[in-house]
Amino acid sequence: MVKYLCIFKAYLLEKLYYIWDMFLGLISFGTMIFIFLNLWLYIFSTGDNLISGYSCTQMIWYTIITELIWFSTSTKILTDDISYDVKSGRIACILSKPYNYIVYIISKYFADLVIKMLIFIPFGLAIGFVFVGPIEFDIKNLLFILIVFILSAFINALIKICISFSSFWLDENKPFHWIYDKFILVLGVLFPIELFPAFMQPFIKVTPIFVVTYGPARLAVNFSSQVFWGLIVNQVIYILIFLILVSLIYKKGVKKINANGG
Repeated sequence: MVKYLCIFKAYLLEKLYYIWDMFLGLISFGTMIFIFLNLWLYIFSTGDNLISGYSCTQMIWYTIITELIWFSTSTKILTDDISYDVKSGRIACILSKPYNYIVYIISKYFADLVIKMLIFIPFGLAIGFVFVGPIEFDIKNLLFILIVFILSAFINALIKICISFSSFWLDENKPFHWIYDKFILVLGVLFPIELFPAFMQPFIKVTPIFVVTYGPARLAVNFSSQVFWGLIVNQVIYILIFLILVSLIYKKGVKKINANGG
């Protein structure tokens, strides 16, 4: 565990050195929030106090939180870096190192996530407070929400690692990342599940959308112990499933490398 903490710390310091480059992401982040902020303000200006159970303030904060998750968890570490390691053969050298490659990647991912959160959270909070004001929030629920956010980020990492490990067999896996990203963006980031047709909602709630974006944001804007425990159970199930998948795919990929002479 200590060596992975060292990897986390080393990458954290590296990202801090180039932190000003990461501030450029605030432009895209701010643009997306500005667009949907004005969209929801216009929609609610027609006189509706609630839309699918959300007030204007809740809807805008939901958008801010899901965008925060989206931008904070988007990183080349889980996509381009893994694909490059596999395609270039660099992973064959990494296999001789005294650490597990999967845990090594996740350690770097969470270091990147921490830096992005430190940048995006104050910016997102500032926009929310300025344009719609604070949302009703009990500070006692902060720890529960933080746990859910960490687990959602971990699940997202496992799914993307699974996709990236397809590089062991495929020359190009970017289309699969694109499909996954757009799936999460359209159905879980831009709009809450309640806005979709009733027949679609049960199906969406058993997809990664529920545990990665919608669930954490829904919990933050309207905390409920029932939603929290339901979300935690689903997140644990997803973690177990994708931990098994990542391990199996990685082992098969490593065997393929060894069979081809490393």
